[in-house]
Amino acid sequence: MQPALTNQLNNAFTLFLSLLVEAIPFLLLGVLFSGLLLGFVDERKLVSRIPRNPLLGALMGSSIGFLFPVCECGNVPVARRLLMQGVPAPAAIGFLLAAPTINPVVIWATWTAFRDQPEIVVLRVVFSLVTATIIGWVFSAQTDLRPLLHPSVARAIPLPKPELSEKELVQANTPLLLQSGTFMLGQPGGAVPIESLLQDDWKPLQTEKTSKRSSMFHPVSKERLRLLLDTMVQELRELGGVLVIGSAIAAIIQVGTPRELILNLGQGPVSSILAMLLLAAVVSICSTVDAFFALSFASTFTSGSLLAFLVFGPMIDLKGIGLMLSIFKGRAVVYLIVLAAQLTFLMTLAVNLHLG
Repeated sequence: MQPALTNQLNNAFTLFLSLLVEAIPFLLLGVLFSGLLLGFVDERKLVSRIPRNPLLGALMGSSIGFLFPVCECGNVPVARRLLMQGVPAPAAIGFLLAAPTINPVVIWATWTAFRDQPEIVVLRVVFSLVTATIIGWVFSAQTDLRPLLHPSVARAIPLPKPELSEKELVQANTPLLLQSGTFMLGQPGGAVPIESLLQDDWKPLQTEKTSKRSSMFHPVSKERLRLLLDTMVQELRELGGVLVIGSAIAAIIQVGTPRELILNLGQGPVSSILAMLLLAAVVSICSTVDAFFALSFASTFTSGSLLAFLVFGPMIDLKGIGLMLSIFKGRAVVYLIVLAAQLTFLMTLAVNLHLG
């Protein structure tokens, strides 16, 4: 009994290290993109280019993952930064769920593994895009997303601008000196309300925010490079610890799960999908290499179940859930899991029934 237990512990530790080694480079890449978004991208112009329509915004957010080749570890800090910069929730959630699959690295890896089954490659991209877009659109029903967000993220999101009445619009278009109130004269650019001096984020000559630039990117400076470094260090401290805990849990469950039982379920149109959904969440394999893992089940599992593994795994797995908790509260993560599982199950079941 003792040697068997020792062997299991050794396997669990090996899997734990392999998960970390596999995920850390992509977490670093995601943190780097997050820092670049904070330090060099003008969030106002970024937000202005996201469609206001919830469905189109979710579709665009899901699609721009193609420009950010990060896996399910690296997409979390980027999605968190997008939310903190005021990007609409449908677009940020669409990116969070689709980026691990809708990127050139993963598409190429899937094509390499399933060269003889090109339909797997195409359907993986389509199903991932559809699932992420629908879930992002569903979350748009929550007008204010703050109750579902982690407190640190909720505090950082810019407050929505209230709708102005006709009287307030007239006042807003009235010159400052013709409005009621107390003003401070002699400031560059004219009169400045004294009330604005009480705001912590007011700076008299913040020309970088007030100037009109056609570019969406801020100029490179020592201050922004320092901001980039500070942001990366802070997010690595926060997300790295969560990644370690999630990887440890995934390794323990993976070793303790009887794989023979899962393999026996591989031929049923429904049971095979459920088994692969569970396996995808448990093994927590990076989306850049999960196609090769799924390929090993191609002879024993249905095509729909392979797609379920390839679509659901990059969106929801144990270590990814841990990272999501740095963005959302627990109930919001449960919503994401349930919606992703339901949509993936329905689409892949249709594949099994069609092929059957």
